[in-house]
Amino acid sequence: MNKSNTPGRFAAADQKLANLLFGQQNANLKQIERLLGVRIGSKGCEIHIQGERFQAHLAQRLLEELHGLLQEGYPLYPADIGYALRILSADSNARLKDIFLDTIFISARKKIITPKSLAQKTYIDAIRTNDVVFGIGPAGTGKTYLAMAMAVSCLAKKEVSRIVLVRPAVEAGERLGFLPGDIAEKVNPYLRPLHDALFDMMDFEKGQALIDKGVVEVAPLAFMRGRTLNDAFVILDEAQNTTAEQMKMFLTRLGFGSRAVVTGDVTQIDLPSGRLSGLVQAVEVLKGVKGIHHNFFSDRDVVRHPIVQSIVQAYERARSSSVKVKTD
Repeated sequence: MNKSNTPGRFAAADQKLANLLFGQQNANLKQIERLLGVRIGSKGCEIHIQGERFQAHLAQRLLEELHGLLQEGYPLYPADIGYALRILSADSNARLKDIFLDTIFISARKKIITPKSLAQKTYIDAIRTNDVVFGIGPAGTGKTYLAMAMAVSCLAKKEVSRIVLVRPAVEAGERLGFLPGDIAEKVNPYLRPLHDALFDMMDFEKGQALIDKGVVEVAPLAFMRGRTLNDAFVILDEAQNTTAEQMKMFLTRLGFGSRAVVTGDVTQIDLPSGRLSGLVQAVEVLKGVKGIHHNFFSDRDVVRHPIVQSIVQAYERARSSSVKVKTD
């Protein structure tokens, strides 16, 4: 037999775990075959893997780690296989239990929110241990969603007494003055994504009740001027669209017992030409400051539809090759 086709072998602990691991009609095994270009055969609780040595070894590691998750009662979904493979491809010694079993929050819909990549795990750990965390990277990497989950979790544990969700109201094509309604109605579209993330964590009635009581505040960045935010979990979203002055203003609003998470994508800046992004400046100015952590995400951390990762990669290639692409 060709040494490059040395098969790997793995056996599940029992038939129930084997069924969960292999998937209905071996769907999970077929997915791994497609992703890694290997051939996987199964009989009873055992499987054997054939293919190029490195790919076969990676498939075996993947199955071992997924089996370990199932033994802990983790509900394995098809998307998790892709996330797990990305993690192990980046670090073959990574332990999926340390990542996937780090439950951040269980939503009102019984949805278990956990990190799905090494960068997401680092991000969550940083939020737990730092006063200010910057989450910087492309769309779909979970920057805002995970920050929201941590905020709701901290509120539930009474680690903070309120949540403040902030976004700059920067136009991306349309001008606020031309939109109908009063100022609240004008800025509401900019804040809608934060409302959506909040209501995905808790049922609508409870979320709206917390907003009505002021326990959860969703506001444009301009409303933060002159305030001091004590005992709060503050999230500044779309921070690439802050000016340098706005970013400094926001960061100096933090009071005692508060923590902040600042998220943004420096490739999606909608500020007028010639204006420096407050997020870009903050990354440089605050480098090395104790209590502040910068967490950088890449296309490998995208956890939306697989096409989103491909889109992010295509735009990154265009940007790296100096092709002028308008990103709006």
